[in-house]
Amino acid sequence: MTTPYHVCFVCTGNICRSPMAESVFRARIAEDGLDALVEIDSAGTGGWHEGEAADPRTRDVLRTGGYPSAHTARQFRASWFARRDLVIALDSGHLRELRRLAPTAEDAAKVHLLRAYSCGTGPSAGPADLDVPDPYYGGPAGFAACLEMVEAACDGLLEAVRAEVTSGAPGPAVPRPGLHHPPRKESA
Repeated sequence: MTTPYHVCFVCTGNICRSPMAESVFRARIAEDGLDALVEIDSAGTGGWHEGEAADPRTRDVLRTGGYPSAHTARQFRASWFARRDLVIALDSGHLRELRRLAPTAEDAAKVHLLRAYSCGTGPSAGPADLDVPDPYYGGPAGFAACLEMVEAACDGLLEAVRAEVTSGAPGPAVPRPGLHHPPRKESA
């Protein structure tokens, strides 16, 4: 592969779920030794928080989980599809919005739900069953639950992206039913 494979995570304001997914997936890619082959970023469907850091609760849960969290919020633009191989939506509303924003059918096919890469998400699971709930209006427990979902899904996403970048075949890393790796726990 001559140019890096580019993955972008997208949530609503780019201060909670997508920066969390970006940090976790960046760690998974580095652990797997693929950081020279994969670029990772995140954005929001809206621009309300552009220029801001991630929500303090996101930063706290990432720090507790051992993930770095340098981040500046920004809004996803239709023109970005040209440089992204895979666009990962954090819920079904983002999925619909991103697919509507996509300039071409090929670009719309790059958009997938993060939890489609997770365990227990067989072919019968509908988009709403695959949402990572927005923790913004809740407390720390919601952010911790969000991180657990993101970690489980990022393990499956890593498997799909690894297959994509090591095979040299073009196209998005499409989720396969039944992918599962248990969440990683830090050793004591």
